[in-house]
Amino acid sequence: MNTVNIVLVEPEIPQNTGNIARTCAVTGARLHLIEPLGFKIDDKKLKHAGLDYWQYLDVTVYKSLDDFFEKNSGAFYFFSTKARHIYSKVAYPDNAYLFFGKESKGLPEKLLFDNPDTTVRIPMMDEARSLNLSNSVAVAVYEVLRQWDYPELLCSGELRDYKWSDINNSF
Repeated sequence: MNTVNIVLVEPEIPQNTGNIARTCAVTGARLHLIEPLGFKIDDKKLKHAGLDYWQYLDVTVYKSLDDFFEKNSGAFYFFSTKARHIYSKVAYPDNAYLFFGKESKGLPEKLLFDNPDTTVRIPMMDEARSLNLSNSVAVAVYEVLRQWDYPELLCSGELRDYKWSDINNSF
């Protein structure tokens, strides 16, 4: 089984983290939270955004970035508006770790400077400051899964009141 890891460094907004938790739950991604957090894990806003998906979530909390790096190894990719490389031009290996910074400041610049080849950005208009954190994570996770051909994910669905077999598919 391929594994993608989402690492949130000091997330501040519980609703974003809840939405990201839901994305992780439906894609099988592991969630890593680096303290300090801008909320408590039992925050109602966090749980509400994740709805009833928490039982499907594999989440680990770390005291600091140093604590995280002491306990984990793999291919690390740092998502930032300051990056020079486009996220979709990277071939992500199994057990890739996708890092995202806090909503107000992003990732520490020293981390980006020390990892120029694996610091990537999602393209956007020059006038725009940044994409919402939970949207950025969703874009990144689904790019990795697209490259891996969506392993273990259900890639088709059924209608409730009709049957797809009753129409002439042109796909």
